[in-house]
Amino acid sequence: MLLSLPVGLLLDHLLGEPRRWHPLVGFGRLANALEGALRSGDPGHALGNRLRGTLAWALLVLPLPLALAWLLASMPWALALAGHSLLLWFALGGRSLEEHALAVAEPLAAGDLAAARQKLSWLVSRDTSALEAEAIAGASVETVLENGNDAVFGALFWAALLGGPGAVAFRFANTLDAMWGYRDQRRIYFGWCAARADDVLGYAPARLTALSYAVAGSGSQALRCWRRQAPAWSSPNAGPVMAAGAGALGVSLGGAAIYHGRVEERPRLGCGPAPAAADIGRALALVRRGSLTWGALALVGGVIGVLHA
Repeated sequence: MLLSLPVGLLLDHLLGEPRRWHPLVGFGRLANALEGALRSGDPGHALGNRLRGTLAWALLVLPLPLALAWLLASMPWALALAGHSLLLWFALGGRSLEEHALAVAEPLAAGDLAAARQKLSWLVSRDTSALEAEAIAGASVETVLENGNDAVFGALFWAALLGGPGAVAFRFANTLDAMWGYRDQRRIYFGWCAARADDVLGYAPARLTALSYAVAGSGSQALRCWRRQAPAWSSPNAGPVMAAGAGALGVSLGGAAIYHGRVEERPRLGCGPAPAAADIGRALALVRRGSLTWGALALVGGVIGVLHA
């Protein structure tokens, strides 16, 4: 169902995320309830809570996409295309990412740091209360590049392989990693499966995202930063994405950041000056150009498939 990719991208561009009754909001509430029912202790027994977390992950991620795939397989072609496209729309978050990032960029460009810090706090898990303009812009560019992978290209990749249900399963898994994947006292064991599964499911999409950033920006510089800098980053998937994105934009990312009251020194990624407010828009444009390329390729592949069917 390659044709569902351009249709889903168009729906996301025109409509954005559902304003009410968003499926991922309900999914998050269900995940919290299931964690409360299954997690034992804080952090609890290492093996026991890993098994409980794996069971919770499987119960949340697998049944609905499998049921949807079975249902779509029994539908006529046109209805199936509509169903796959709608599911991909639910899984995509490109327009939402753009809206939230611009909500930071606009007050930052106007010098309203208080408003920019507040809007940024809705996007990132780090402490934003004392960030200056340069750090606000850097954190915003980082989250645009990383969420371009999570909320756009990852969903497109799995939709290309497994249709709309694949995109939904990926976003479910990615959401659980965001909820449970932290190595803190509460979730270090229970969230083990969610973190590992996200690493596995995101491995190929992250590298295709990095390649997309290279194609859409300064290619040789992006590839050089990816090759040299990504291995030093703690996340096996975020490293290539952000190193290539920073290189494509010609900016430097990383450095110190405060997470849950603790300062983390992160490796430098990219090259060039620190980002400014205008670079947030440039990062969004990088994601946009990449998604248009994916959509165009899927459209051509889908039409060829239909003509040869």
